[in-house]
Amino acid sequence: MFKNTEEFIKEYRGEFLRSVGEAFETCDAWQKYAALAKLICNKAAHQSVLTQQRQLASNSKRVYYFSMEFLIGRLLKSYLINLGIEDLVRDGLEQMGEDLDYLCDQCVAPGLGNGGLGRLAACFMDSLASLGYAGYGMGLRYDYGLFRQKIVNGQQEELPDAWLDKPYPWELHNEDDMVEVRLGGVIERHYQDGKLTFTHHGYKAVAAIPYDIPIVGWEGKTVNKLRLWHAKPLVENFDLAAFNRGDYSVAMRDRNEINALTAVLYPEDSTEAGKALRLNQEYFLSAAGIGSIIRRYRERYGNNAWQDLPRRVAIHINDTHPALCVPELMRVLMDDIGLGWDEAWDITTHTISYTNHTVLPEALETWSIDLMRRLLPRIYMIIEEIDRRFRESLQWPGWQDHLRFTAILWDDRVRMANLSVIGSYSVNGVAALHTEILKNDVMKDFYKLYPERFNNKTNGVTHRRFLMEANPRLTRLIDEAIGDEWRVKPSLLQNLLRYENDDAFLDKLAAVKLANKQHLADFIKQENGIVIDPESVYDVHVKRIHAYKRQLLNVFKIMDLYNQLHDNPNMEMVPYTFIFSGKAAAGYVFAKEVIRLICSVAELVNKDPVCQGKIKVVFVENFTVYKAQQIYPAADISEQISTAGKEASGTGNMKFMFNGAVTLGTLDGANIEILEQVGRDNICIFGLTAEQVMNYYLDGSYLAFTQCKNDLRLQRITEQLTNGHFAGVGGDFWGIYDPLLRNNDEYFVLKDFDSYLTAWNSLSELYKDERAWRQVSLRNIAKAGYFSSDRTIAEYVKDIWHL
Repeated sequence: MFKNTEEFIKEYRGEFLRSVGEAFETCDAWQKYAALAKLICNKAAHQSVLTQQRQLASNSKRVYYFSMEFLIGRLLKSYLINLGIEDLVRDGLEQMGEDLDYLCDQCVAPGLGNGGLGRLAACFMDSLASLGYAGYGMGLRYDYGLFRQKIVNGQQEELPDAWLDKPYPWELHNEDDMVEVRLGGVIERHYQDGKLTFTHHGYKAVAAIPYDIPIVGWEGKTVNKLRLWHAKPLVENFDLAAFNRGDYSVAMRDRNEINALTAVLYPEDSTEAGKALRLNQEYFLSAAGIGSIIRRYRERYGNNAWQDLPRRVAIHINDTHPALCVPELMRVLMDDIGLGWDEAWDITTHTISYTNHTVLPEALETWSIDLMRRLLPRIYMIIEEIDRRFRESLQWPGWQDHLRFTAILWDDRVRMANLSVIGSYSVNGVAALHTEILKNDVMKDFYKLYPERFNNKTNGVTHRRFLMEANPRLTRLIDEAIGDEWRVKPSLLQNLLRYENDDAFLDKLAAVKLANKQHLADFIKQENGIVIDPESVYDVHVKRIHAYKRQLLNVFKIMDLYNQLHDNPNMEMVPYTFIFSGKAAAGYVFAKEVIRLICSVAELVNKDPVCQGKIKVVFVENFTVYKAQQIYPAADISEQISTAGKEASGTGNMKFMFNGAVTLGTLDGANIEILEQVGRDNICIFGLTAEQVMNYYLDGSYLAFTQCKNDLRLQRITEQLTNGHFAGVGGDFWGIYDPLLRNNDEYFVLKDFDSYLTAWNSLSELYKDERAWRQVSLRNIAKAGYFSSDRTIAEYVKDIWHL
């Protein structure tokens, strides 16, 4: 890469002349960052060419990972670490009078994702490259991402995430690889040479333009690509007459409608127009990606090797958003290449694999048949035929009962999860409990039909970003203790266990944590203007805001503490700082009310003299990968308190674990596997089990009013929701009260309240024993290696993709 600091400085100065057109000394901070990013990007692009040449020479099988989200975060420091040149670049910049961290702060994270789904996809891309596999991402290049969250008077407001205001230096524009995508129109059937063929008329032609971002693996040996598709008109249809008469919106309508396809992630779909946009968006991703794959395959292997496609290509769909890859691959194989149905179906069902990420019924996507037929007529015809053939395959006693749960077309809906299962050769869950729920409940009928397809792949996170980059202090301490081979083999972190009774090492570990807490305190003061005590316990709950994730349960705990302190101002307690962050979906009223409640409680608690020095509450707005990297290393308690059986896996729990936080959680998702790794003495578990939750749903015996009536603490808290006590920000909270008590507390917040407080109090007691707490923290770090995404990807490669 660079032989020495002098060579780096020479090439860096040269980059200013190439990409900026000015000398280093006359450039502003962003120009200095952009030139550095472009220099590293060009080096990565060169290595990407070498990677592809190596893969071609070895005839490597490729996996294409389709996902609506890739939450890749800031790239500069991550890539410098993976290339092994961070210290060299830092020294070179210092000689030039510049600071690497300051330049990294100029980075803008792409608006390509929202939460765990997108961050998982990004971790997988990192691990595929780091392990040397040919793994390529397929996503969309959104103009404005999801949204930028702004908290105004305690309430969430959504602003555009304008991450493309300035050129993004990491992307390479590849206009020559454009793929045509056709939307709408009508299908004409006719026979040609005795064969039924289909002609598409009256469609809207969209140009899918690829932008490639290099994915740099560990040590830079493998550089893959994340390909992001952007929509623009294939042919400009500008209505000059309309423009000249002043009807500008009509003149630009065609362009605007097409540009909307990649304007934002997850467009609000409460309207018919929103639903249409979202479905078209999902098809656009599937069609552009499949078109690109097929074109490359044809160029490489010719037009007579389609039976070998599953041996040379794996297509993986990350949740149901790219489920239309199934009918689109069928369409291309039949309509464009000329294969018959049986041959095309055999190829498709041996090429595509599917990861399910949810057991929530409302998150299992369905679309109106009328909408699908109107927007994607040929695709709907193929889905209809897949469904017909599937129904015919179920001719045995009682098959009608199975159809109610397994048919793709049912009750005027197209069920995308069912399409994904039927069209795939592998279906995996993302944690052991999640997979068992799929097999025994959500997809039990499919499991009876295709037991060999179902398997578990517990999620993981890249330790290179969430430990090595996010927590350099801890990384250095680990290197000093056990060497640096754990960076390549994270399972070697378990060698830290030899220090669990070494007081000197435990003191160093505590010093690292305190320094990270001071760093976060400085960050929060700058971001929020709130002063927090680094000597307090940092109790952290950062993730997407949703009812099942139960931020509300955590807030109730704080409200109860507030009440206790007012009942007994002299109450002795360990000082706590409660830190929240996360976005609520724009149309999710309940979740936005929970944010308002958190901010209302914070407003009251932080100004209350009785609470001073004992509890403080902070909501960090606009949660991003970068902000997560400030928070995880500083956390003492990791709140993973979802209703049991609702969280597929969770990955925040793993990121906290790598940084030594202690999990306070339910027996849900990957919490169960964390428990198995660290043992019950090193995690704090509470609440209903998934089986108990399901039993309550089935027998209807849980009554929220009774639960509340029998607990004076809950009576008081729920009354405070509506009596004005916490109404300082925007009024009372009937929007929370009613779902809890009138709608019977769907996610068992009230039921688990007592168990939760008991568990939390036990952690408070443990924290008072400094040595014991440090030992528990160390054991969590030592056992975190299992949750590296390198392990997860190795399992996908071995069991599913066969790379």
